[in-house]
Amino acid sequence: MFQTDLLKDKVILVTGGGTGLGKSMATRFSELGAKIIICSRKMDVLQKTAEEINQKTGNEVFPFQLDVRKPDEIEKMIELLDQKYGKIDVLLNNAAGNFISPTERLSYKAFDTVVDIVLRGTYYFSLAMGKYWIAKKTPGNILSIVTTYASTGSGYVVPSAISKAGVLNLTRSLAAEWGKYGIRLNAIAPGPFPTKGAWERLFPDPKFAEKLINRIPLKRTGEHIELANLATYLISDASAYITGDVITIDGGEWLAGAGEFNFLDVVKPEEWDFIEKTMKR
Repeated sequence: MFQTDLLKDKVILVTGGGTGLGKSMATRFSELGAKIIICSRKMDVLQKTAEEINQKTGNEVFPFQLDVRKPDEIEKMIELLDQKYGKIDVLLNNAAGNFISPTERLSYKAFDTVVDIVLRGTYYFSLAMGKYWIAKKTPGNILSIVTTYASTGSGYVVPSAISKAGVLNLTRSLAAEWGKYGIRLNAIAPGPFPTKGAWERLFPDPKFAEKLINRIPLKRTGEHIELANLATYLISDASAYITGDVITIDGGEWLAGAGEFNFLDVVKPEEWDFIEKTMKR
């Protein structure tokens, strides 16, 4: 479906690009000719991923260590990348953190950790990139990964739900405000796409994953390439007239029942005790 040079000469910055869905999307962008920058806090993971993608595609992948919660680090990286490449075409806001828990069991710190990464990190990066493009008088493209429950809400993942809702609202608001600068903003709301780290945090008990899959009309989880191809379309020039939108890719899950994790009402207090111990390990 996609031409092999669809993203040729594009410089794409992927937050949380060292693992999981970020890695899968970065790989797909590289396959289609883009220069990729992946960033997160773990340089060893980034370097390994950069080497893997480069060996597979032959295109440059630049690993950069930073914390999305620190705007000074973001601004320094943008300055460095501008010196290196002369431009940045696309920002993919993918960095996230999440875990399941009854909200009353959460500490303030646990709540803040998710909000700081997901919401604060996204608006820091989006603001910095917006200022960069506006100053240079060049168009830009921001794609953010949200969730279906950014619109519907969901129990047991409340810090993530309110953070992703904020990211979705940020997407729509800035699309309206920054369109005059040629800056597009869109979001993808994925359903279940298994990744090692997130899957273990969200489904420490295999029966939870089974219950989730059973409520999906298509009766399966998503494949990474399906999400990566949708992201490719939204960052490409083929979608030049789409802005301020969110596209759901979840096999019809949210249509079968709003609130992705509301089914955890059936979990008993002693089971939550066991889950908390498992996640801490």
